[in-house]
Amino acid sequence: MFSKYIVIIKGGGDIATAVAYKLFRAGFKVIITELEKPMMVRRTVSFANCIYEKEWTVEGVTSAFAEKEKDIERILKSGKIPVFVDPACKILEKIQPTILIDAILAKKNCGTQITDAPIVIALGPGFTAGLDVDAVIETNRGHQLGRILFEGKADANTGVPGPIKGYTIERVLRAPCMGIVKNHVEIGDFINKGERICSVGDLVVNAEIDGVVRGLIKDGLFVKKNEKIGDIDPRKDKKYCSLISDKGRNVAGGVLEAILILLQRGQVYL
Repeated sequence: MFSKYIVIIKGGGDIATAVAYKLFRAGFKVIITELEKPMMVRRTVSFANCIYEKEWTVEGVTSAFAEKEKDIERILKSGKIPVFVDPACKILEKIQPTILIDAILAKKNCGTQITDAPIVIALGPGFTAGLDVDAVIETNRGHQLGRILFEGKADANTGVPGPIKGYTIERVLRAPCMGIVKNHVEIGDFINKGERICSVGDLVVNAEIDGVVRGLIKDGLFVKKNEKIGDIDPRKDKKYCSLISDKGRNVAGGVLEAILILLQRGQVYL
């Protein structure tokens, strides 16, 4: 039913991937635009990882790197999600999607406009529903996670990650300085508190808790001081490294619901 609708998603990190996964499974044609060197931490559940690996599969759905614009249609026809390097999302002018989703999660609007497509949706803070976009999806953990806003703004960024077994900031690894990342472990490795995880420049980053490395920025990337570069899961269950998170599924559900509501309102003819 929805195969005639093209969705462009800005961003291919783990939350954007959860959205792309759900819409793809629901029958929409999905295209992802990304940076040349995406900085996602949860690489194993991020479709944008295909930029480094050529193809990447998350829970049975595969993304493929579209090196050139002409590759997008071929990848769509092959039953995969094309990921195209296009930070400014210039393909909007040619493809003219039915739906545009800003899933960059930059905590601010980096240029998305309500006129970019018949339906425009954004995730998290930095957008005003009814002004910048048609709908905003709440990304702040808690009772409102995944809620659709057709007016107003999402909660402001708290800067504190959601708790897992009581741990919040302790489970997130951040760059101690500006520099190049050198990883000493891999996603899925079991680590102990105090163990070396990676280095940024000449400074070592150690784990603050025991757990499993659930996310780790790609080796060799340049990062800024205090930028998120890793994620330790204290549940010590390796399977979570390859599964879309509960947060991602909630947000993706909100996006799908918002699309269906806007379609029913006649924003786009069914």
